[in-house]
Amino acid sequence: MLVLGSLPGERSLAEQRYYAHPQNRFWHLIGGVIGRELQPLSYERRLAALLEAKVGLWDVVASARRSGSLDAAIREAESNALPELAASLPDLRAVGFNGGTAARIGTGLLSTTPLALIPLPSSSPAYASMALAEKERRWAALREFLS
Repeated sequence: MLVLGSLPGERSLAEQRYYAHPQNRFWHLIGGVIGRELQPLSYERRLAALLEAKVGLWDVVASARRSGSLDAAIREAESNALPELAASLPDLRAVGFNGGTAARIGTGLLSTTPLALIPLPSSSPAYASMALAEKERRWAALREFLS
């Protein structure tokens, strides 16, 4: 399985770590998917736990102009080579998209593949209109694609 975000926010870029903002719920949500509590772990151990569960992380956007961290501010986006990546991963069964922007861009790029394409509610603290319990329920749909 592959989980794709749109583009790392300012904090993540500064720390060179995915989902570095302390209020981002990604590590909680993906931990629920793989059945491990990831938040107390170091970043390296979090990544190792995802690798062990056969979950990859990447972004749909390779580069863009953006002021701040909001997806709505993304301009001149250049997409990552998602079809090529998918073709190079014969065991890949599903791609989860963390948020609407990732889903819109990624679904367009991967629509001709046989992969299950799963839009997920954003883990970002900026997307607070959905309760955490509902986000957890929707992210749980990824469980069926774990090996």
